[in-house]
Amino acid sequence: MALGPRLDIRQSQSLVMTPQLQQAIKLLALSNLEIEAFVAGELEKNPLLDHGGPDDSAPAPDGIDRDVERPTLAAETGASDDLIAQGLGGTDSPLDVDHGAATFIDDGPADRMASGPGTGSGSGSDMASSSYADDAPDFDSFAAPDASLQEHLMDQARAALSGIDLIVAAQLIGQISEAGYLEANLLATAHALGLPLCDVERVLGVIHTFDPTGIGARTLAECLTLQAKEANRYDPCIARLLANLDLLAKGALPQLRRICAVDEEDLADMIAELRSYDPKPGLQFSSDRAAPVTPDLFVRATRDGWSIEVNSATLPRVLVNRTYYVELASGPQDKAAKAWLADCLASANWLVKALDQRQRTIIKVASEIVRQQEDFFHKGVAHLKPLTLKAVADAIEMHESTVSRVTSNKYLSCPRGQYELKYFFTSGISNAQGDGSVSAEAVKSHIKALIAAEEPHAILSDDTLVDLLRAKGMDIARRTVAKYREALGIGSSVQRRRQKALKGKAA
Repeated sequence: MALGPRLDIRQSQSLVMTPQLQQAIKLLALSNLEIEAFVAGELEKNPLLDHGGPDDSAPAPDGIDRDVERPTLAAETGASDDLIAQGLGGTDSPLDVDHGAATFIDDGPADRMASGPGTGSGSGSDMASSSYADDAPDFDSFAAPDASLQEHLMDQARAALSGIDLIVAAQLIGQISEAGYLEANLLATAHALGLPLCDVERVLGVIHTFDPTGIGARTLAECLTLQAKEANRYDPCIARLLANLDLLAKGALPQLRRICAVDEEDLADMIAELRSYDPKPGLQFSSDRAAPVTPDLFVRATRDGWSIEVNSATLPRVLVNRTYYVELASGPQDKAAKAWLADCLASANWLVKALDQRQRTIIKVASEIVRQQEDFFHKGVAHLKPLTLKAVADAIEMHESTVSRVTSNKYLSCPRGQYELKYFFTSGISNAQGDGSVSAEAVKSHIKALIAAEEPHAILSDDTLVDLLRAKGMDIARRTVAKYREALGIGSSVQRRRQKALKGKAA
């Protein structure tokens, strides 16, 4: 065999991750609010992109194409995989949208949210309409930021202490946790400040008088003790009860009655008193507030079935300003400027088409989820069926990874509440017929309902729950019941018996 250089022609296939392909994949996984932030960044980078305003429904002036990313819900939607297969999408022809068509009639929840107060029926998602109106004032922006726990305590310390005592108080307040408990070692703090331990303890005693009551405590017992003293309910019986909180947690009521030297009625009053105290007083000043979740989709019942609509109130409208493009292209420019302008136009057109395709893909996936989980929307979580990403992907002829991206960080609002799209994908549990047609969420719902209906004198054990579920056609093991019960935050039968006994005593 001769050795030497030669030329060969070979044909091969390879997948190249172009920037446009990466962008299309990224857009699928973003929520509506994240899309808004992404589009804002693109508007800053691309001079040919315009942000659509509230008057986009008016006739467009010559030379400007009103490209709207909101899809027609009744139209046949295409897959995101088809968009990727089309190449870079660099053509300069924009999307043609008929703004006079019936598609844009103001009859959906998203339209009423965007139209402001007084335009909706006032039910369901329309209650949030004023917060999405473009011309409505944002009253939250006028609110002053809440003072933190440390700021609140330092204001009181400046009024009550001065000099070296104020320095000690600042050192201690800085080591108070969010729940209001002191996490500092007093002896180490005294050594660090070069002061006697008694001086640090004296300053801590002053902090214990600050609002909220119980602040600066080192243990739960000390926190409750401070609140009992503030309420003038601290007596020897309460003191002994607070010294034996471990017995109270175990439900050892007879032993507590002997230790506290009280009868059953007095012990019940003492327990009720402790229940009225705040075990974490510092959380009153917590700055962590649960941000409201904005739904990406609306599902509502109609005479023809279920209607699925994208929440357009949270989606920006992107326009390609072709007038500006013509103005720039007709001016003097070199080769680099022409290449840059052509790239901006291709990028703008691609972004508009990618956003439109994203909405069509979301609608297609959500429609299949609603179709397969129709019993849930009619009857509730007890009728939720097991569903996998592959089942939805096969039904709509998409790749499983595409469905996974579409259902990430997106929420659906329906008459039964608001749910993440991932919620509808659950594993299956074998039923009495062995076909695995019961979802794990449905089993959890049944377990929760059975435990909520149990009587204090007839607490259901895990074995009893297994028998009751089996009578309903759910063949499930005891260890699985225990796992689902713990996932729901429900204690064992022994713990529930003690809790209901304590609740009965305190009632």
